Amino acid sequence: MFAARGNGSPPSRRSVLRALGSGALAGALAGCGVPAAYVAPGERAAVDRSAREKRVSWANWPLYIDTDDADASRRPTLDAFERRTGITVDYVEEINDNDEFLGKVGPALMNHQDTGRDLIVLSDWMCARFVRLGWVQEMDRAAQPNVTAHLDPQLRSPAFDPGRAFTVPWQSGITGIAYNRRKVGRELRRLSDLWADDLKGRVTLLSGLDEAFALLMQGNGVDVTRWTADDFHRICDQVEARVRSGHIRRFTGNDYIKDLASGDVLACQAYSGDVIQLRADDPDIAFVVPEEGAELWSESLMIPDLARHKTNAERLVDHYYDPEVAAELAAWVTYVCPVPAARDVLASAPDEETAALADDPLIFPDDTMRSRLAIARDITPQERPAFAKRWNGIVGL
Repeated sequence: MFAARGNGSPPSRRSVLRALGSGALAGALAGCGVPAAYVAPGERAAVDRSAREKRVSWANWPLYIDTDDADASRRPTLDAFERRTGITVDYVEEINDNDEFLGKVGPALMNHQDTGRDLIVLSDWMCARFVRLGWVQEMDRAAQPNVTAHLDPQLRSPAFDPGRAFTVPWQSGITGIAYNRRKVGRELRRLSDLWADDLKGRVTLLSGLDEAFALLMQGNGVDVTRWTADDFHRICDQVEARVRSGHIRRFTGNDYIKDLASGDVLACQAYSGDVIQLRADDPDIAFVVPEEGAELWSESLMIPDLARHKTNAERLVDHYYDPEVAAELAAWVTYVCPVPAARDVLASAPDEETAALADDPLIFPDDTMRSRLAIARDITPQERPAFAKRWNGIVGL
């Protein structure tokens, strides 16, 4: 029943914010071009060809779906959808960076043109821009009973999309602390533990603004659901000081995985799903949700404006909220599963290693961990230019 788990560390699921985005397009969106880019609700839908064209085009990130070890071209959960529905899925692993992908599809969306894609997966901070600009269509929840029944309550109503009318989490994750327990020689429990003198020069932070800021604010005791500009500049002051002192070794994308595995870095900001993969090779690698709290994030499915196969896309989304399917996917990608009901399915798996995943709080957070997780409010369009300029100046982007 369950697809084989992937080996090795997956590539980045969350983008590194580069400058203010991808070229002229992102610059326009950050400034006065935003109002002209907005698409009104009545202009978002195209004639739906789903009934006569049994197909759907889906753009996703690399290595973000289950594959068969014996045949990497096979994707068991996707193959099952095609067999059950007769709908052919054109699955393309073309998203390597949120801003880069914005550069691909943004011009079409701004100019009210079909992107050629029926379903896309982006980080929620980028989803917020798409929702705000009217670039995605509201989904028909009446046609998605699995989503209605099984979506994790903690992910149901982010500030940028109340009630999840336009977005559905594909996978979720936690930004916390990873460290080498054997080499550090003690447990790290708080974000402030990163700043211990014996870790000087052996600590890295994430380079992306949207990826890094929430956890750092939580270390200051900030409620990240309602943080302020003062909270942001306070963490920038602190990070600048630690860069000058040499305590922070560097800023990274997903290459922190290599640094941590090699021992060049002893502790770092990290994503929960990556650390599960690292632990398989080195049980001394630990992941911590700090006592002060950690950020819960998602990458979500959306249907772009003028998509030609909206109904088929909605059926595909709902397929992945069937607990049996969600469990099979979770066993492979090992991020936080947005379908809590999949836990019982995994627990009953005949394979002991697979069944053990049901008790991993980094895949199915328990109540204690959930009490320390928060979804950060998004950076507004008005805040982003100045915040990105300051953060990127510190990071060196």
